[in-house]
Amino acid sequence: MPTRDGASLQERIVALIHERGLAPGAPMPTEVQLMDLLGASRNSVREAVRALKALGIVEIRHGHGTFVGHASLDVLTPSLAFQVRAGQGGGIRALHDLVEVRELLETGLIGQVTLDTSPTRLAALDALVTGMDRDREADRAFHALLYESCGNELVLQLIGLFWDVYHEVEPTLGPPEERTAEIVVNHRRIVTALRARDPEAAREAMRLHFRDVKARIARAQTRPVSAPA
Repeated sequence: MPTRDGASLQERIVALIHERGLAPGAPMPTEVQLMDLLGASRNSVREAVRALKALGIVEIRHGHGTFVGHASLDVLTPSLAFQVRAGQGGGIRALHDLVEVRELLETGLIGQVTLDTSPTRLAALDALVTGMDRDREADRAFHALLYESCGNELVLQLIGLFWDVYHEVEPTLGPPEERTAEIVVNHRRIVTALRARDPEAAREAMRLHFRDVKARIARAQTRPVSAPA
């Protein structure tokens, strides 16, 4: 029996995508077709499609129609950042937990890529480390390139999500610290271990990197933190 409940209608549209085997980028049925297929009103269909657009499940291209989206985890950044900010102690504890999860993920993966890093990739990682003293985005690109050879898109999206949320919430830790030299040294240590094809050294280098990040969070927990203006 057709339902006019928005959430249920969203689920039925998602089910329709799967039933028809529509891949990301494929055109969706038109609004009128969805109304007929789902027995729903125009307003209900529009509301459900808008909700799915916010999740990245569908993409609306004005003048072209509605298409299946790629559902990137980027859409979770605002809600995860909010959850961290809203946590106890101004979100600092939640930020520690976020970094801890990322550390577990990366230290577990780094051993896999140690024996599968080409000279070209090592040179690219070196260049990104060198660029970290003037471009914060080089840090994000470094971690993405590090695990690109895993061939696991979910891993890359998760690491990107955690990186984005950390840097969005970072002002809650208080005034920025000048840590460029430490950041460069930590990342250079990782590349050195990769070049030596030493999985344990790579894991230890990654642990040291996150130990430094968690030390800054621990310092913030010992002092009152005011919300950024």
